[in-house]
Amino acid sequence: MKVRTWAPLLGALSIATAGTAFAAISSAEVNRLHDSAQVVRELRDAQSTIPVDVWNKAECVVVIPSMKKAAFVFGGEYGRGVMSCRRAGTWSAPLFMTLAKGSWGLQIGAEEVDLVMLVMNQRGVDKLLQDNVSLGADASVAAGPVGRTGAASTDAQFSAEILSYSRSQGVFAGIDLSGGVLKPDKDSNIDVYGRNHETSRDIVMGQNVVVPAAANDFVHALSSEARATSGRK
Repeated sequence: MKVRTWAPLLGALSIATAGTAFAAISSAEVNRLHDSAQVVRELRDAQSTIPVDVWNKAECVVVIPSMKKAAFVFGGEYGRGVMSCRRAGTWSAPLFMTLAKGSWGLQIGAEEVDLVMLVMNQRGVDKLLQDNVSLGADASVAAGPVGRTGAASTDAQFSAEILSYSRSQGVFAGIDLSGGVLKPDKDSNIDVYGRNHETSRDIVMGQNVVVPAAANDFVHALSSEARATSGRK
């Protein structure tokens, strides 16, 4: 009798516990994933885009969509985005990130700016998986080259751990994000993945983290962009 009484309750508790990883994802987090996917897709259609060889060498991609002008001027706001890393021939579940304001004068005239950062080596990845990274101080960053190839890259671009790009009015250009502070968005990561995968490294490097359904479009966009760049001449 006790088994019949407790079994349904235990089953319900098990189902509820299994679902907590994705149950709390908010509409704002869903929109962030959707907007980030759109930025990646539009890379293929941009007149000036990220060179093929640069994209193919990137260990991780960080996308900060729709960073508002106010974030550059008043300093009380910051951009929110996501980061995914290459893993076993595909892209990892996205890590939610925030970017605090730097002093990027060339962007002040834009009402809204999309930012894309390519993490070019494992050192850069390890640094971004820490709690708080100051771009240009803790991790080297340079404006990324644009065009069909990275042949025109400067020494600074070759040695940078992170190459960064901005997009305003449909055109991508390199931008130096030195002075910005990039870090994981802990609250959003807990919302989406639960406390069992609270660490940044667990999410992008772990083998047992499932890509949430809301992130499928973003991960697919990264995979599609990889296929598109491999076919460019």
